[in-house]
Amino acid sequence: MALLCLIVTPVSPSLLLAFLIGTVMIIAGMGLFTLGAETSMTVIGNRIGASLTKSKKLWLILLVSFVLGLAVTISEPDLQVLAQTVPHIDNMVLIVTVGIGVGFFLMICMLRIFIGVKLRWLLLFFYGLVFILAAFSDPDYLSIAFDAGGVTTGPMTVPFILALGVGVANMRSDREAGADSFGLVALCSIGPILFVLILGFLYPNADCVTNITTVDWGSTTEIGHAYIESIPHHMWETAVALAPIIGIFLLFQVLSFKLPMRNFLKICWGVLFTYVGLVLFLTGVNVGFSSLGTVLGGQLYEGWTRYLLIPLAMCLGWFIISAEPAVYVLEKQVESVSSGAIPGKAIKISLSIAIALAMGIAMLRVLTGISIMWFLIPGYAIALILSFFVPDIYTAIAFDSGGVASGPMTATFMLQFMIGVCSAAGGNVLTDAFGIVATVAMMPLISIQIVGFIYGRKTRRVKAAQAAGDDDIIELWR
Repeated sequence: MALLCLIVTPVSPSLLLAFLIGTVMIIAGMGLFTLGAETSMTVIGNRIGASLTKSKKLWLILLVSFVLGLAVTISEPDLQVLAQTVPHIDNMVLIVTVGIGVGFFLMICMLRIFIGVKLRWLLLFFYGLVFILAAFSDPDYLSIAFDAGGVTTGPMTVPFILALGVGVANMRSDREAGADSFGLVALCSIGPILFVLILGFLYPNADCVTNITTVDWGSTTEIGHAYIESIPHHMWETAVALAPIIGIFLLFQVLSFKLPMRNFLKICWGVLFTYVGLVLFLTGVNVGFSSLGTVLGGQLYEGWTRYLLIPLAMCLGWFIISAEPAVYVLEKQVESVSSGAIPGKAIKISLSIAIALAMGIAMLRVLTGISIMWFLIPGYAIALILSFFVPDIYTAIAFDSGGVASGPMTATFMLQFMIGVCSAAGGNVLTDAFGIVATVAMMPLISIQIVGFIYGRKTRRVKAAQAAGDDDIIELWR
């Protein structure tokens, strides 16, 4: 971005400076946030899951799962960024709707772990229901609904949900219990899509005015004051978002956990890191990233540089996946499942190709106005068909990986970049620019399953070769 601003596209120096300051804040914020989430949210999720299994009360597990799904989703940073960007739905209405969707589907995930239903059948049923609703939905809600499914599976939600699933799966002693703990993120990402589509039928039809406003500062002190004035606002919002999770943790600490003071304080420090990181992240995004992304997108559309938009979007997609911390976790997960047969490098390359194509498709939509359904329907159809030809564990990992790919960078800078291009091109922001997160979340479903299919074929060949060699007689003596 800095090279583009310095060599290709002229922008205000104050915008670039604010962007660089925002970048530093986002890096620091995501670092603290990730550290805090690992030392607090993952631990809390594991302990709550283990505590619930001891009770062996299904109604209690379902109730707590719903409350936890709602609480964790409300504090998801990517969702808060998306909600502030959507012009025609109240922020809190959208956030609560998405949270209810995640909570409801987390209950379904817990039922699936108990019953042992195949993931592909649930995916087929619920995605079928989603696309039926989409056929009758307001076009202004389509892209936002599918984007909501992508942003909820972020750095706050994923570790918490996975930890909770592993804890509850320990109740089962069969061989499939571990595999059934995967796929929770896949199902939870359907809930926001479904519930936001339903919201479109119930929410009053307001005028969808998408006035794109950008801020330019006249001096360095104005930039500093903009950041300083923004911090208290985000401190309050973040405190409200994290309050339900903290309350649930304290309730379980009193009633069930009874952790030693040292462990309790360690989790508290993790929550503090999460809070500080989230404040820094949201401040950097809203002050530094939004304006530059919008301005840069609009500037690149003017003149000959418009022909660079699709290649540039694909290039950004390739490098964005390398910067996502959750990709490293996914690589290790797949290496563990395949016992090292699939190297993490293969997963990373497949994801890079998938996200580069997704960004190219998203930019093509912005420039041409093609409906997102022309890409989502065949994309999800291919992904669901592939699920019948790959091992179940790879289907679960593939659908979980959609949340890994659609991380903070996509929901912050790239969405604003697409909005800037769409506004300059005179398109409809709600139908054309939104949907980038949905496209990014869809492509790994195909790429990871293709890798799993290739691995499955290689495994079958090795087993066949070993079986053929069993008949050989090796004489060890004369």
